[in-house]
Amino acid sequence: MPTPETLHSWDFEHVWHPFTQANEWESAGEPLIIERAEGCTLIDVHGNRYLDGISSLWTNVHGHQNPVINQAICDQVKRVSHSTMLGQAGVPNIVLAKRLSDLLQRIPGPEKALTRTFYSDSGSTSVEVALKMAFQYQQQIGQTQRHRFAALSEAYHGDTIGSVSVGGIDLFHQIYRPLLFNAVRIPAPDQAVKEEELECLRVARQQFAVHGNEIAALVVEPLVQGAAGMRMHSVEYLREIIGMAREAGALVICDEVAVGFGRTGTMFAMEQVGVRPDIMCLAKGISGGYLPLAATVVSETVYDAFRGPYEQYKTLFHGHTYTGNALCCAAALANLDVFEQQNVIEGLPKRIAALEQALDELPKPFIAELRQKGMMGAAVLHHNRDATARVGHQVTMAARRHGVVVRPLGDSIIFMPPLAMSVDEIRLLGRAVGQAIRDVLDA
Repeated sequence: MPTPETLHSWDFEHVWHPFTQANEWESAGEPLIIERAEGCTLIDVHGNRYLDGISSLWTNVHGHQNPVINQAICDQVKRVSHSTMLGQAGVPNIVLAKRLSDLLQRIPGPEKALTRTFYSDSGSTSVEVALKMAFQYQQQIGQTQRHRFAALSEAYHGDTIGSVSVGGIDLFHQIYRPLLFNAVRIPAPDQAVKEEELECLRVARQQFAVHGNEIAALVVEPLVQGAAGMRMHSVEYLREIIGMAREAGALVICDEVAVGFGRTGTMFAMEQVGVRPDIMCLAKGISGGYLPLAATVVSETVYDAFRGPYEQYKTLFHGHTYTGNALCCAAALANLDVFEQQNVIEGLPKRIAALEQALDELPKPFIAELRQKGMMGAAVLHHNRDATARVGHQVTMAARRHGVVVRPLGDSIIFMPPLAMSVDEIRLLGRAVGQAIRDVLDA
């Protein structure tokens, strides 16, 4: 392997990092380069160890080097690593589609169950697929005027053009506006406060009254808008806007890319809402944080609208080279096995309580607000420094000196530990971030 110094040089010369300003990256000195990982710990090329406080960007579930998932991938490599799903099928993707269909039965409601899985490779593409499905569905059932989408304010659904169009975070999306379609924006509360939610619902009713017959689907991140800084809304708010959408004739797309697979305390956030969407987007935790895989799962009602003789061209003309990749699906199946074998969901309450305590013990003079839902949390920093000081970024860099990796969203420090992180490790994570906050703001 090249020396750490060579890797640093090559990185600066050849790698383009996502959501990263090149000048800042190159002027920050020696970069953090991860070489390996064990459990909930990342290890860099110098042997330094860091608790993975963000689950390697919200994906890792059972820790790194999980033996069950490792073995499943090794076993699959000996069979076949990839074969196309265009015009043929594969064993792991068939079995995973069945497992997902069974799992999604957990979501109660009178609506038709989610039974049909379309695979892609990321959260962005799972949403992109959902948008195309919803639009084409409406066209093929004769609702040709439905060419718009409704989405929440401050939404984040990914970085492809369609998913950016239904996004609402100006910092990420404003520059691309000339390329995008215009979504009907539904106001979302910053927190699940009844008075604020009631006002948002009042405006939502007005939007659906004016634009309802144009809307193909409502797109929502249920319960937690993660990339917006852990903005949260109540079950009641979500039920209300879903009811408005359905009354207007729109489909409902739930983006559970970030909140799915145990993040909110249940396997899927919509279990807590008690309403079945028409389309569900899954990614991140679907493979346990091992390999890029996403799924867009729909009801039979949606799927049946794409049936017909070939010459009617009702086919969904969309696909990905690595759709349903065998290694990815094998990892996902093993991920689900670990959920079941180790009773992961049942073990979450003590970890959720530990995260709540860790957040509560952060230095209060420097905390404006704490936000938490399940194993998703944020500490909003309180300070009087200019935005250009990038205090959140400073805190996350300081946290590395205390042996943890976290990331900011503006002045919010995000806590998204793997579901497997122990209570003691969660406490250590909180203490380390607390000390980093003091290092930056008590200076």
